[in-house]
Amino acid sequence: MSRFWSDIVHRLTPYVPGEQPALAHPVKLNTNENPYPPSPRVVEAIRRELGEDGASLRKYPDPTARALRETVAKHHGLRVEQVFAGNGSDEVLAHAFQALLKHDKPIRFPDITYSFYPVYAQLYGVEYETVPLNSDFAIDVDDYRAPSGGVLLPNPNAPTGRALPLSEIEVLLKANPDAPVIIDEAYVDFGAESAVNLIDTYPNLLVVQTTSKARSLAGMRVGFAFGDPALIEALTRVKDSFNSYPLDRLAQAAALASYGDQAWFEDSCAKVVSSREKLIAQLQASGFDVVPSAANFVFARHSAHDAATLAAALKTREIFVRHFKLPRIDQHLRISIGTPSECDALVAALGEILA
Repeated sequence: MSRFWSDIVHRLTPYVPGEQPALAHPVKLNTNENPYPPSPRVVEAIRRELGEDGASLRKYPDPTARALRETVAKHHGLRVEQVFAGNGSDEVLAHAFQALLKHDKPIRFPDITYSFYPVYAQLYGVEYETVPLNSDFAIDVDDYRAPSGGVLLPNPNAPTGRALPLSEIEVLLKANPDAPVIIDEAYVDFGAESAVNLIDTYPNLLVVQTTSKARSLAGMRVGFAFGDPALIEALTRVKDSFNSYPLDRLAQAAALASYGDQAWFEDSCAKVVSSREKLIAQLQASGFDVVPSAANFVFARHSAHDAATLAAALKTREIFVRHFKLPRIDQHLRISIGTPSECDALVAALGEILA
């Protein structure tokens, strides 16, 4: 009964994830999952961790995920004290809101962006201002020069897919030396430039990444933050005041193994990028306007067809895409990149619908 709720619960507007269809074989292009399975080494590592009888599961995991952090630090040319591991990048971002973004001045992020940002701000009492994207749905870093409590940008942005070059990220960092700047790189491996190499130069920079997209581990929930040791310590202090064991044994083993198979990682990303470029050309040939994408999804609109109607028509064909009923983008569809056969099914269905 709601009369037992804390006051804040009445004021929350929770994040709404993409639909998880209860169908045997849907064409699921609505949650930006990788269409390919993880590296075979991941499955082997999970089996090894389980052992014959799963006895390892009776013991708590390493609360610091030390082995995983060491591996990921080496991968990025960092020190282990510059790496934080959490239960998906969503939890990492949540800790960042508490540990780094709650100040006297409001934080700033785009008006069209990952819709969890305002949810976290509301949950943790962080004041914020949204900065409009320009008419091309691009982020203009000059709009973030005003003093603030922090800056939070996805790169590439979601749901638009547009990416900022590293030079623009550096302009942003130079313009905000006294505030934390968080770059959310959930989709960076599909064509954008990572800001990780700027960490040693800018102590206010925190880079957040995930294994959910490019490494096909959305089901394991493993995310990271990279930054100055002082920023990482702040996240750790929040984590250890909330949940000392955020990553279970299987998740740590799986993520560690995924970083040990660079060839698989590069091949998987290349296949997604190839399918993305082909799909963009096909959508444009069908009359869609497509925002330039450096992610594993595209953001498209058709000037002659309502986006919600298109999404509903696709759903009747068991093809799921994402439609946002939000200002400025209510005529756009966000379409995740599937396998070649899934993309072909989408294009064929759109051909029928548009005809």
